[in-house]
Amino acid sequence: MAENHEEHKCECKEAYEDIDRMAEKHRGDSGALIQVLHYAQERLGYVPRDVQVRVAERLGVALSDVYGVITFYSFFRERPRGKYTISSCQGTACYVRGAPEVLARFEKELGITAGDSTPDGLFSLEVVRCLGACGLAPVVTVNKDTYGRVTEDKVPAIVSLYRAGAKREDMSAGS
Repeated sequence: MAENHEEHKCECKEAYEDIDRMAEKHRGDSGALIQVLHYAQERLGYVPRDVQVRVAERLGVALSDVYGVITFYSFFRERPRGKYTISSCQGTACYVRGAPEVLARFEKELGITAGDSTPDGLFSLEVVRCLGACGLAPVVTVNKDTYGRVTEDKVPAIVSLYRAGAKREDMSAGS
C-alpha cells in the first residue's frame, strides 16, 4: 500500500503479534471485524492507522470497511486517550443550561477541540450525549468523577485540579 501515513510508535511488538494472530484466526470472516478491532483496542488502548491496515489485510476486508467501523462506533478510538478523559454532556438538559459554553471553555483551557488529546497526554476531551444526571445539568465527568452545575467559570479550577494531581504523582514517582 502506497499510502502516506504516520506509523504508530509503540514498543509493543507482542501486542502487534497478538493482534495479527487474532486477525489471522478469523481470516475471511468479515463478521469478526468488530471483534478483532475490539481486541486491538484492548491491547493498545486505541486502533491506530497502521493497525487498521494490518487488520484489513489479515481479515481480507477492504480498509474502507475497517475505517467505516472505526468511525461509526463511538467506542473505537484512532488516537490514544489522555490520562484524564473529560466528557462534556451535550444532551438536551445540559445543552439548554449552558453546556456549549462549558465545552468551549474546556477547548480554550486545554488548547484542543473535542475528540482530541493534549500533546502532553494528560487530557482528552470528548462530547457525550447524556450522562444520566440531567438534574445536575450541565454535567461533566473526568474519568469517574462527576461535576454538576458546571459553568464556564468553573472550568479552569477543574483543569487545575487534575494538573496538580498529575504533578503530585510525578513527584512521588521520582522519590
